[in-house]
Amino acid sequence: MVETSDTARVGSPCISVCLLNEEDICCGCYRSAEEIRSWLMMLDPERKQVLARATERSKQGNPFAGD
Repeated sequence: MVETSDTARVGSPCISVCLLNEEDICCGCYRSAEEIRSWLMMLDPERKQVLARATERSKQGNPFAGD
């Protein structure tokens, strides 16, 4: 997550590895296709919720992630 000050927007978690799996989840940032499409219109509280969900997805889908 990228935040530089109290007024900065929550930054995109995109790492330019854009590939959707069979569930429409990006293999790079773990956001859903709908979350990616909606990102620019989201307010920071919504973005933080998306980041939390993406973090959980990354733990479930990453065999190298610790518990």
